[in-house]
Amino acid sequence: MKTFLKYLPWFFVALFATEIVVVLLPQKNEPLHTAEFGRLPALLNGRVQPLDSVARNSLLQIRSTGDVPLELLPSWQFWRHPKKLKSTDWLLEVFFQPKVADTRAIFLIHHPDLISEFKLGDKGIEKSGLRYYPYNDLTPMLGEIMTQAQSASEVKEAAQRTTYQKQVLKLANAINIYERLKNSIQPEGTTNFVQLLAEYQAALPGGLAAMRTQQTGGAPDQAALQKILRLGQQFETTANNSYPRAVPPSKPAEDRDAWLNVGASLLGTIRSGEVQPAVGFYARMATAYAAKDTPEFNSAVAGYKNWLAPDFAREAQKGRSEYYFNQIKLFLHATIIYIVAFVLAGAALLTFGTWANLSESFRRSAFYLIALAFAVHTFALIYRMALEGRPPVTNLYSSAIFIGWGACVLGLVLERIYKLGLGSAVAGLAGFITLLIAHNLALGGDTMEMLQAVLDTNFWLATHVVVVTLGYASTFVAGVLAMAYVVLGIFTPLLAAKVGRPNAGVNLGKALAKMVYAIVCFATLFSFTGTVLGGIWADQSWGRFWGWDPKENGALLIVIWNALILHARWGGLVKDRGLANLAIFGNIITAWSWFGTNMLGIGLHSYGFMDEAFRWLMTFVGSQVALIALGCLPLGLWKSFPATTTPPRPGNKPSPAPAT
Repeated sequence: MKTFLKYLPWFFVALFATEIVVVLLPQKNEPLHTAEFGRLPALLNGRVQPLDSVARNSLLQIRSTGDVPLELLPSWQFWRHPKKLKSTDWLLEVFFQPKVADTRAIFLIHHPDLISEFKLGDKGIEKSGLRYYPYNDLTPMLGEIMTQAQSASEVKEAAQRTTYQKQVLKLANAINIYERLKNSIQPEGTTNFVQLLAEYQAALPGGLAAMRTQQTGGAPDQAALQKILRLGQQFETTANNSYPRAVPPSKPAEDRDAWLNVGASLLGTIRSGEVQPAVGFYARMATAYAAKDTPEFNSAVAGYKNWLAPDFAREAQKGRSEYYFNQIKLFLHATIIYIVAFVLAGAALLTFGTWANLSESFRRSAFYLIALAFAVHTFALIYRMALEGRPPVTNLYSSAIFIGWGACVLGLVLERIYKLGLGSAVAGLAGFITLLIAHNLALGGDTMEMLQAVLDTNFWLATHVVVVTLGYASTFVAGVLAMAYVVLGIFTPLLAAKVGRPNAGVNLGKALAKMVYAIVCFATLFSFTGTVLGGIWADQSWGRFWGWDPKENGALLIVIWNALILHARWGGLVKDRGLANLAIFGNIITAWSWFGTNMLGIGLHSYGFMDEAFRWLMTFVGSQVALIALGCLPLGLWKSFPATTTPPRPGNKPSPAPAT
């Protein structure tokens, strides 16, 4: 048994490390080179990204998932895993086989009033309370959906919109994205893009001559003129409704950002007289995919890659790197490791008194897994920074990732010092929750889109934003430790017990209090420094150091509250229990500064507005208030601090109850 417990931590490490290695290995090419197509670069949201990212971010906004199940199962059939259409495969259907794509259940509609209003009835299959509908089911109601969305958009203040109006706007936006994707490469309804392109090229000389004749007042060739106008009208529709810009600039040396959509590029040939080679490659891909001609499709993709290599090697490499990042999903795997480590750390705390060897094995397992998760988290964070060309924090999504990373660092340090399992538990819980928050923030679309002008400065992003975010992270870590103090104190006798290595244990309650105090000191330093740096940035950007903006007020509240905790402790106003309750309230203040100020939708710092998170924020606040209420219960109700003192033995003085 001892041998088994000795090697148990290495078993967990080997298991998850093997999974990470397998994930990182390159994937084999399938007969149809859809992966190579997904790596092709395009311009969207102000940045070059692979078509796979275009597909993935579009699906997240439309369906709230990154892929499309080929069959929808009711929630009670939880053991079945339906086959899924990956994001790039779905995008290929939308681009080149829209009639098939129209049958995929991708539109998420779960508001009962929407379902009844548009008479969708039981067409959607319920799965975990959600309903998904294909485009074909929505086609008869498109006019009414857009009318109601227009009416909802007239309510300028998002906070004043009803839930129904918000859901109508979300549905209308999803339909708009989908319809624009269908017109991104070829005019909707085209069956043979190669033939259409050849017809256009053949009509260009005569059509251009007829247009010049008409402009000079002569009698143009009406047949040639009408033909070029008919074809041009199709491409104009595509140009106006396209989503990504898939055609690289004709003169990259002059302007590398002058990407065009296919329709705009074809209209531009009226001036230049030449069709961009990229359009020809996309036409070959479209026709070959629709005809299920695998060799021709693969040839067209390879030919386009070779054409990109001389002038657009950087963009092509960016597409390949981001595609790889999308596929390996390192943040997801780190999330899984964090939650397993948290469970093991909790098991270590609950078993230390009865099974010391088992407890130590669990503790070491948790610590090693946290170290592995931290390595994965760090690699993914650095990889993302390299892709974006920015410091780690640029928006709410990246702030959640970085806060989790900072909390993990602090948890590892605490565990290395105290060796109680608490540091691993904090790191695991914080890492899991923050990455879960980041996943839900990603449902809004591209998380690496172009920054607003005021944020477009790597220096201040690397100083003010990083430092103040570390202040957020450390304040949350102190709050999580304080939550552990209250929960363990009320429901278990652990706080008054000796924990740690045999014959070298420490009082868990005192150790927790020391951890909270140390982290609050750290949080105060970083919150104050970050706030001052933010004022200097504001002075450079807006000409004033301080303006009582909601976000500025939130940052100041964190500094004031952490300072209040320290002064209350130094002045003897609170002891361990009071310190824990104050630190828990720090979670509320930090959550408000991080998310709440953005939900107001006002102020110069409202960069990440998302009103749908209000309910979750209030739920979190309620949970913290409930914990504070528990922390204020009389000591007689705490299992760790019984109301009566230990009866004295002959010749000994009574043992006093521990200070709280």
